[in-house]
Amino acid sequence: MDAAILAALPRLGAPGLSIGIVRDREVRWSAGYGVADLENDVPATPASVYRLASVAKPITATAVLQLAERGRLDLDAPIQRYVAGFPEKPWPITSRHLLAHQSGIRNWTAEEFHNTRRFTSIAESLVPFKDDGLLFEPTTRTQYTSLGFTVLGAVLEGAGGASFLEQLRASVFQPAGMESARDDNVFAIVPHRARGYFRHGDGSLANAPLADTSNRIPGGGLVASAEDVARFASALQRGLLLKPETLQMALTAQKLRGGRATGYGLGWVLGRRGTRREAYHVGGQPQVSTVLYMQPDAGVAVAILANLEGIENALLDLARQLAGIVAP
Repeated sequence: MDAAILAALPRLGAPGLSIGIVRDREVRWSAGYGVADLENDVPATPASVYRLASVAKPITATAVLQLAERGRLDLDAPIQRYVAGFPEKPWPITSRHLLAHQSGIRNWTAEEFHNTRRFTSIAESLVPFKDDGLLFEPTTRTQYTSLGFTVLGAVLEGAGGASFLEQLRASVFQPAGMESARDDNVFAIVPHRARGYFRHGDGSLANAPLADTSNRIPGGGLVASAEDVARFASALQRGLLLKPETLQMALTAQKLRGGRATGYGLGWVLGRRGTRREAYHVGGQPQVSTVLYMQPDAGVAVAILANLEGIENALLDLARQLAGIVAP
């Protein structure tokens, strides 16, 4: 694995990255490569903390499915049952639609993606888009949307009776042993936080532009170490977070009206690698590129977090390569 990673580093071009590996459903190995902070010459380590970007989505989905297991949330009920302040649309929207990106809610704009405003609550972060029309009738199309996961965060709060982060800490972070996982608060002192970078057209590195992710915490506003992301995958595969039948439902391709299967489960992108099922999520936003990749039947997972924008698909390729080394 070390040889494969070292060979990939020049191609990736990231100043630093950290990796966690799950084998036999247990975290077996982690490492850091390169530099987490170029200006202060801080090496990347397994404990370096990065923005998770959209790798937050499977974590949020897990918390939503936990409430469904407990009978606190009906995945097929209109979301207004739990979020009274979200306006009704011409067609009902359910939590299942949101988890599968079939709701018709739009994604962020470029301005929202590079947001610099501090939002103080999930409810406040709904305001910029809650009155917008839907792009399509739910279940008729698939359209990836981080804002849909913001709505899921509000659903979680309404159904669970506590704040989004309180529920994540109690039901996901603590059971999985994720000690560094938290919200991406740009004002907080976060130990071991990595700096983020992008490349100009000429290839030179620069500090990433300012961006406050408080407008999309459930879908892209968490931070953690690669070790902690690997611990999440391990806990999920060992049945510490979801019942086996619930995890199986999450990792089953959802269908559009008419029966056509999509490439999404409930919070996961799905596919096959040879004869094996794969479930994963990549993430990309200012400062980072990320991936959490699993071969759930083989008990394998690879988490890679890098402090360079725009290389998430290359990280997915590396994660697949490392999974093939771990479990040939």
